[in-house]
Amino acid sequence: MAFSSMETQTFLPMGILLSGLIGGLSVALFFAFYLRRKRNEVKTAVAQLPPENTNNDRASRPSIHAKNKSHSHSKPHVSAADKGRRHHPLDLNTLKGHGDAVTWLCFTSDGRSLATACADRVVRVFKLDDASSKSFKFLRINMPSGSHPVAVAFCKEASKLVVGAHNISGSSLYMYAEESRKPSEEANQQSKLPLPELKWEKDQVHDKKGILTLFGTSATYGSADGSTIVASCSEGTDIKLWQGENGKFLGAMDTNQLKNNMAVLSPNGRFVAAAAFTADVKVWEIVYGKDGSVKEIVKVMQLKGHKSAVTWLCFTSDSERILTASKDGSMRIWNINGYYETCELNPFCPLLSSLSCGQLMYFDRQIHFTCNLKDIS
Repeated sequence: MAFSSMETQTFLPMGILLSGLIGGLSVALFFAFYLRRKRNEVKTAVAQLPPENTNNDRASRPSIHAKNKSHSHSKPHVSAADKGRRHHPLDLNTLKGHGDAVTWLCFTSDGRSLATACADRVVRVFKLDDASSKSFKFLRINMPSGSHPVAVAFCKEASKLVVGAHNISGSSLYMYAEESRKPSEEANQQSKLPLPELKWEKDQVHDKKGILTLFGTSATYGSADGSTIVASCSEGTDIKLWQGENGKFLGAMDTNQLKNNMAVLSPNGRFVAAAAFTADVKVWEIVYGKDGSVKEIVKVMQLKGHKSAVTWLCFTSDSERILTASKDGSMRIWNINGYYETCELNPFCPLLSSLSCGQLMYFDRQIHFTCNLKDIS
């Protein structure tokens, strides 16, 4: 019995040691098989890669000494794309200095100044006296806190500028002009551009809707007094007219669509054209009183022909034609230099009996008869 107890005490540690050796061997074999499998996966992935041409790489990589030598004796390499773009006959210059994306730009009527609205909350007015110059002077206008400029429009001259901006309350209009100086200050600061001064401000011009486009022009048609008219087009359906010099509200139009795309003024200040959600373009006429002020705004025509929404439009410089671009892939030129009269739908209408030129347009139970002024004379 004593021998049996001694034997048990001798073989017990040996059993524990043997179990440990077997467990360690099992773990070692597991890790060996795992590493072998991973190594095979890496080899397979490397084999699937395209072969590298090390000789060409080494030949194409010049040594540091050769690189320094080439830099000291030759000009830096210019890609063919950069070279072609730089020497393009229509590429005059590049205006730099914006801190973010440019959202709008506008030229003065003489083309000597360019205003840009930037997402960095700064409006810049560049003086383009020499378009090929290496550097340009520009007037910097910092917008009020929380306002982000989206569109700009000049008032007659480069010294006055209307800015449309978005803010937490909706949309606002700001009119900036050059700060008045004394003669002594003008003599001392001839080389510096004058500082901008805020003349007037209009908040929530389209309630809480943002401004899409902003266009301004000098009213010279008929009895207009030559003042600046600014048209602001909202993201909704309304379009509003403003007096550029003092911010006076002149009138409003509604496209009666789901939303607007843009609105523009004719260069002479006679017409307002708007593109909305549909394929039609609506045109209003601004009627001026004897004193030169805006008397009323009347809808005069609707241009139909596109098969999809009109995305952009503009007037020609003589205010006689409208150019439109549509999602249907077409561009159209509309002649609006006509004599427009309206009468009730009546076969004995004296207008139709006296004039035989032009084209009939049936609209809202009325006949719109158009006739070219040259045909009348």
